Amino acid sequence: MKTFRRIAIGVVAAAAIQFVPISRTNPPVETEIAAPDSVQAILTRSCYDCHSNKTVWPWYSHVAPVAWLVASDVSGARKKMNFTTWNAYSAHQQAQKIKEIWTQVEPGDMPPWYYLLEHKNARMSDNDKAVIRDWSQATPE
Repeated sequence: MKTFRRIAIGVVAAAAIQFVPISRTNPPVETEIAAPDSVQAILTRSCYDCHSNKTVWPWYSHVAPVAWLVASDVSGARKKMNFTTWNAYSAHQQAQKIKEIWTQVEPGDMPPWYYLLEHKNARMSDNDKAVIRDWSQATPE
């Protein structure tokens, strides 16, 4: 009987947390980053789900508690760098952010490994990394 009660409490708790409100919004796009088409394609495929206001919210972003983690990751990523509010940064900040992209991509910190588990197409090939590196290094400070 104790086992049944514990299972019932677990099921009720799992169902109840689904009703905790969470923000999964895509604010309006202001100005997108101006990048060559080859770079833009990589950024769109590998970065935009978290670092833009064009997030594609996958099915699991609607199931708590994973939804809380996804929403938190997107919110934090947008605060750090948002490719669709690029006009909010000064020219110097834009250049610094472009340089920062490479410092995150080169060691494999971006996109994060846990994102790649469900988004295989976001994985960057060696050629993708070379395109990002060359673009980043060509950006004046």
